[in-house]
Amino acid sequence: MDRYFIIYKPYKMVSQFISPDNVNLLGDLDFDFPEGTHAIGRLDNNSEGLLILTTNKKVTRLLFQSEVPHLRTYLVQVEKVVSPEALHKLRSGISIRITGDEYYTTANCEIDIVKKPDNLPPREHEFRADLPQTWLRMTLTEGKFHQIRKMVSSVYHDCKRLIRISIEGLELGDMQPGQVREIEEEEFFRLLKIEEYQ
Repeated sequence: MDRYFIIYKPYKMVSQFISPDNVNLLGDLDFDFPEGTHAIGRLDNNSEGLLILTTNKKVTRLLFQSEVPHLRTYLVQVEKVVSPEALHKLRSGISIRITGDEYYTTANCEIDIVKKPDNLPPREHEFRADLPQTWLRMTLTEGKFHQIRKMVSSVYHDCKRLIRISIEGLELGDMQPGQVREIEEEEFFRLLKIEEYQ
């Protein structure tokens, strides 16, 4: 029987169980995951927040290769104050470099300026609170390599903190870095809005 988990992936941890590099791994979390558990999608080493783990090999195809795009929402801290013009460019689609000379224009997305969340877990190497900064709430249906970092960089803002807070109805809520929560299969698929799973 397959099992399903969501975790708060900490800052400075890769989204995998095995690596040839000397990095923090998912297996370092204080939880006994069953054999065959793997991550669905990824968050890079410097990003944090909601990550799905499961023993079900079909979930990647059902979630990320389906014709129906799935919403992913992030809290993003950037340096400097984001202007209305920059916000419009980010919302309307912006050209980012994928690899070498290959560029990609992002799809329209939802972006709003928000206040810093009160219950945000502290993190080492925090961006100085006295420097100009902006918090954004961004909801995307796509996830190119380092897409959000490249998007904000394209409008001359450096991403200082990136936290995924939800994938469709699966939410990080008040989870803390390193915390693991197991979810029943029916609830897992219902919250992800995946109707058919065989």
